[in-house]
Amino acid sequence: MTIPSTATIAGESLLGKRVHFIGIGGSGMSGLARIALADGIAVSGSDAKDSTVLAALEALGAKIYRSHDAANIDGVDVVIYSTAISPNNPEIARAIERSIPIITRANALALLMNGFTSIAIAGTHGKTTSSSMATVAFQSCGMDPSFAIGGTLSASGSNAHRGSGKFFIAEADESDGSFVAYHPHAAVVTNIEHDHVDFFSTLEEVVNVFNDFALTISRDGFLIYCADDFGSRALGESVTHCTSYSYGVAQDSDLKIDQITLTAQGSSARAIWKGTVVGQLELQVPGHHNLLNAAGTLALGLAFNLKAEALISGLHSFRGAGRRFELKATVNGIRIIDDYGHHPTEISVTLEAARRYADTGRVLVIFQPHRYSRTQAFLDQFATSLDSADDVTLLEIYAASEKPIPGVSAQLIAEKMSHGHFLPNFVEATERMIAIAKPGDVILTLGAGDVNSLAPIIADGLTKRFG
Repeated sequence: MTIPSTATIAGESLLGKRVHFIGIGGSGMSGLARIALADGIAVSGSDAKDSTVLAALEALGAKIYRSHDAANIDGVDVVIYSTAISPNNPEIARAIERSIPIITRANALALLMNGFTSIAIAGTHGKTTSSSMATVAFQSCGMDPSFAIGGTLSASGSNAHRGSGKFFIAEADESDGSFVAYHPHAAVVTNIEHDHVDFFSTLEEVVNVFNDFALTISRDGFLIYCADDFGSRALGESVTHCTSYSYGVAQDSDLKIDQITLTAQGSSARAIWKGTVVGQLELQVPGHHNLLNAAGTLALGLAFNLKAEALISGLHSFRGAGRRFELKATVNGIRIIDDYGHHPTEISVTLEAARRYADTGRVLVIFQPHRYSRTQAFLDQFATSLDSADDVTLLEIYAASEKPIPGVSAQLIAEKMSHGHFLPNFVEATERMIAIAKPGDVILTLGAGDVNSLAPIIADGLTKRFG
């Protein structure tokens, strides 16, 4: 059974309707709920897991249910669901029974973007950071954009905001192909690689859905693509219905960066727009990948004729997004970093940045694979990327919404590594990390599941250990 999504809503707006979010505590859904509340829309929502996010939404005026029950949708006009919701959910069943319109998160976001100059930021990797950078850079230009991001923007402590300006910046998640609903005025595509193997069995399928997404960009709008990434470049060079601009270190990039310097805690590069030097990028976040994210953001702003100086100032002020190389604690010279990386490519660039950050210290990792299908598909790549750390403790796979695949375990990764240790028990994994860490080391909690919950426990244990 699949959920029968209603593609359109009467009047193409949620204003004046009572809207119910199933899975309202999720990062994407909670952001939409925040914006709906800011628009004066009557919001209710349910989630099986209590959290501070639910409490915050209640404080903003949402009616929150901490369990899924058919009665929760009595009296609502529209039901919005996330892809994590089962078709057998009782609220879905009641909505179908009563012919209440049911729409996906992507369709809901498209409705909330109506009337704004919409910007969709997509890509297999880097879209949360790029969306966050774009938000801060546009704010620096006095734009006050609305935004909906899949992570928390450190500068505001929020993942969404209804701004007073004309722009709406949205992170466009490709994981289920639903981002084709956005029809943005402009889009950024950071890279294209095979991922979400539970939905896309081949790279070709991923490429095809990005092609479909690009075709939804307004004819009077534009696409910003990374000239350094094969997939993104191929997409950008194939687009003919709208203008396209490239960015990267490639010589033919419209926004070219050179004179690159990478340091432990930041990075810098000269920015050249269509042959003219427009300034110096000075970032407070590490890694070559973040210079590329910043270059894409700068190209986006310049394509909208925003001032380079203000955009670069905003990028300099950017201090990261939640769970993206986020410093959680420092104890006796041991730094604890949390990062959302869950694909081999993401892990490689994160560990490269961690190595530079650690300097003469070691890089110690607790990694939690995300989804059985991804682990199975990229087993060798995970082992190779993780082996660039000095020591890796592997937790068992975080299933998300998947059922286990027989024979697939994080232990398979550990067996292919030179210094991987399979230790699925959270308590034992944290105790091991607390015991082996030395001053100067960097500890990285890595993965898209709940491994981030270990960071404060490790910090507390190190505090007790070192007195």
